[in-house]
Amino acid sequence: MKKIFLVAVVLMTSFAMQAQAEIAFEQETIDYGNVAYNSDGLRTFVFTNTGDEPLVISRVSSTCGCTVPEKPKEPILPGNKGEIKVKYDTKRPGPIRKTVTVYSNAQNSPTPLKIKGYVAKKDTKSVLEK
Repeated sequence: MKKIFLVAVVLMTSFAMQAQAEIAFEQETIDYGNVAYNSDGLRTFVFTNTGDEPLVISRVSSTCGCTVPEKPKEPILPGNKGEIKVKYDTKRPGPIRKTVTVYSNAQNSPTPLKIKGYVAKKDTKSVLEK
């Protein structure tokens, strides 16, 4: 009887371990390209829950305060898509090279995402003409 119970527990545990959320991003790097000073810095990473359990994103962090990520508030059901919004402060001229890290219940967590590009310098001519 003990052996039957032990086998049943092992089988149930192995089935439970196979059911997981999985996150797959359409792209893991967003290239802003050359953007104007003080332009729209909002971009979106789109992902799909390719697992068989609801995907819960617990937090999303960035490497500095110039990049502000926003995570979905609700779990993403299997097969459904979701978005991680990232807003970069385009009042900071120069190169953009930042990492946003997504923490979730997915098997491949944490997942690093990258943004890159270049913010042009502020146009000093128009300021001097005013």
